[in-house]
Amino acid sequence: MPSGSDTTAEATGGTAPGSSVPPTATGATGDARRPGRARRLAALSRREALRTGLAVVAGLALGLAFPPYGGWPLSLVAVAALSLLTRGRTARQGAWTGFAFGLPFFLLLLKWLHVIGWDAVAGLSVAESLFVVLMGAGLALTSRLPAWPVWAACLWVAQEWARDRLPFGGFPWGRLAFANTGSPFTPLAALGGAPLVTFAVALAGALLAACAATLWGLRGNGSVRRAVPALEAFGLAAAVTLAGLAVPVPTKADDSVNIAVVQGNVQQPGMDFLGRPMQILDNHATATEKLADDIKHHRAKKPDLVIWPENSSDLDPFQYPQAYDRIDAAVKAIGVPVLVGALVDHPTKPGYVFNEGIVWDPKTGPGASYTKQHPVPFGEYVPFRAQLSKIITRFQRVPRDFYPGDHTGLLKVGPAKLGDVICFEVAYDEIVHDTVGAGARALVVQTNNATYGRTGQPEQQLAMSRLRAVEHGRAVVTAATSGISAVVAPDGTITHQIPEFTQGVVSARIPLRDETTLADRIGAAPEWVLAIVGLLSCGAALVSGRRGRTKDEKGQQ
Repeated sequence: MPSGSDTTAEATGGTAPGSSVPPTATGATGDARRPGRARRLAALSRREALRTGLAVVAGLALGLAFPPYGGWPLSLVAVAALSLLTRGRTARQGAWTGFAFGLPFFLLLLKWLHVIGWDAVAGLSVAESLFVVLMGAGLALTSRLPAWPVWAACLWVAQEWARDRLPFGGFPWGRLAFANTGSPFTPLAALGGAPLVTFAVALAGALLAACAATLWGLRGNGSVRRAVPALEAFGLAAAVTLAGLAVPVPTKADDSVNIAVVQGNVQQPGMDFLGRPMQILDNHATATEKLADDIKHHRAKKPDLVIWPENSSDLDPFQYPQAYDRIDAAVKAIGVPVLVGALVDHPTKPGYVFNEGIVWDPKTGPGASYTKQHPVPFGEYVPFRAQLSKIITRFQRVPRDFYPGDHTGLLKVGPAKLGDVICFEVAYDEIVHDTVGAGARALVVQTNNATYGRTGQPEQQLAMSRLRAVEHGRAVVTAATSGISAVVAPDGTITHQIPEFTQGVVSARIPLRDETTLADRIGAAPEWVLAIVGLLSCGAALVSGRRGRTKDEKGQQ
């Protein structure tokens, strides 16, 4: 049985009297005498296990707030949970909690990428979670400041501001605003865009956390007077949640136009949705010609214009005469301008293509066009292609890089000035804002989600269209090759919709509006202000912490 001196020596890392092993000895004996890294990590894991588990559950809850699940109140619960789990912690502990929250959230949100590969889901989820890591550290730091729910909400905006821009132009998926496109918070988009909606959701969630924290502190020793701060926090959370209902969402039309949206459908979902050459183009041309026949026989009303989706022509019509002739025949049959989505070879840069929306007139043929400004990295172009393609052979399935356009998508299509936004561009504030600012009276989102059919991704993208409708006071028409094609009114209501993987035509009369919202007029200012305030609050928390430590040290002296 070991003596007391032996026990003391082991605890202190020294040697017992009479021991022949010097204090500086290393190896197995030394490892036994002082806690190793594995032991410390195990102890840390035990201490943080419950908090980490709760963070994982909260992250999954936030994922369920987004389409296709649509439980928007869970966004408040998730924000409140993360605020409580980081409250009073160190920056390092807050960072770990942020990661435990962010990773499962993005894994659930972005699982539609499994069509490309689960490694793509994991890689993008980890990358996006790093921004939540930084936010978690900031939440921990600012939780000691007065009015900390306000700073927490600003940090949510700052985190989204960074993710929307970095790296390679950013990836805005998973913004709190996009989970609240049919909630009481939605009308706030007309005042300050998606950033203001995110701020309001985060503020309401953080206020609920403040309420819960106060009530927890009163357990066993509470009184009505001491519960007042909790009641105030709850009342403020309710006020913030309902504030959007007082915001007017103007929908009065200055004019209107009859449109037809053609969803031609594809052969199959997934990476190989294209099928044989000309198949997708023929699907859309055939559906358009059927509409023309219905009009001829008075089964349908003739539209003023027709909208085809992104990539509705799977061959460059300017390089392949058969593609040109097929489009031209369909447009002549319907007798009105058609907005056609096509991939067009770059005229001077071999290996590059334009992702375009082309106005095709029944008399004069192809005219004005819009080129997608924000190609998707690793999906529509491969950064560092020469180096990465040697390591990840899957990138060879992206044989050509999309070349970005250099102007907004304002197009005159028949009698209407429409703003063309292609696919994922609907997620980016600046692109949509600039398009409306250029004079678009309604918005068109040409998209091709056939790769991600029946995965929940089309529903997530349609939710963004709903938010943009309210933000800019414009009707938004989504035209998709395989679904979901839809018409969204300026108040965010979906008025027409075609299910996924169904060939069909939506005919609707949409309002054309000239009035701009406050969000249009002030642009990105609210986002910058809120993000900067969030960062400054972290600086204030660091300064406050140092002053507190200095006072403690002086008091001990």
